[in-house]
Amino acid sequence: MEEQKKILFVINPISGGKKKTAFNKKVLEVLDMGKFKPTFQHTSGPNHAYELGQMAIKEGYDAVVAVGGDGTINELGSALLGTNIPMGIIPEGSGNGLALYLGIPMNETSAINRLNRFETVDVDCGLINDKPFFNIAGMGFDASVSDRFANDSVRGPIGYLRSAINVISNYKPCRYELVIDGVSYEREAFMISVANSPQYGNNAYIAPNASVTDGVLDVCIVHKFPMYTLPMMVFHLFNRSADQSEYVEIIPGRDIKIKRKEDGPLHVDGEPITMVGDLNICVKPRSLKIIC
Repeated sequence: MEEQKKILFVINPISGGKKKTAFNKKVLEVLDMGKFKPTFQHTSGPNHAYELGQMAIKEGYDAVVAVGGDGTINELGSALLGTNIPMGIIPEGSGNGLALYLGIPMNETSAINRLNRFETVDVDCGLINDKPFFNIAGMGFDASVSDRFANDSVRGPIGYLRSAINVISNYKPCRYELVIDGVSYEREAFMISVANSPQYGNNAYIAPNASVTDGVLDVCIVHKFPMYTLPMMVFHLFNRSADQSEYVEIIPGRDIKIKRKEDGPLHVDGEPITMVGDLNICVKPRSLKIIC
């Protein structure tokens, strides 16, 4: 008989504003217990998922599962990067951008059941000043929204929308100097997103043609646009046609340098962070295994 695989579930108890008190019981009902021997750990704050991922490597786990959103995925993926230990995903976040792109079911039971197949895909990782991202990193408007959303008591899509509405009325575009695979650009932009996968989450596609397996990142420059065009901009996002907007420019690249005229917040897979000075961004092809 095949030996059981040791599988660690790393559960973010506050992601997506969803209670997860019955999660362990659900896993024991749905997971193939002949194949897997599950262990459960809850995160207690920032960077804990990363530490649990490192622990899983040391203790010889066969797989680690992120039970949370893109932030939890980012921490665990960063720990497992370059190893042969695959990461599973149970989407429990506010946006679930990477999981939606990979076709992982949003339904908890179906997502747990998907783990039983244990089929993996090798995905690319972006690095921004050596910090990994697997979905999207960005600056400008969306980073300011992420910064505000992180401090909002309301989680989920409603909280995110509320943060976006609060930020947009006062937001001013910034000037950027970019060098993408050796070609220089100067742009005044509402925001710049560097996309490994096509969407932020909730089926809002900023880079419709991005792929996590093509070894390329898509630099999405959203130019200043008149406020009356905002409904059309939102339509493009949800209609997978952002690349057709006259206010959106998408440039693929592997080696990207961005100089900002002034420092401001960034987001990495939806989590706000502070980085000062120039930004050096590159891609590490096929560097993380994901169960999908």
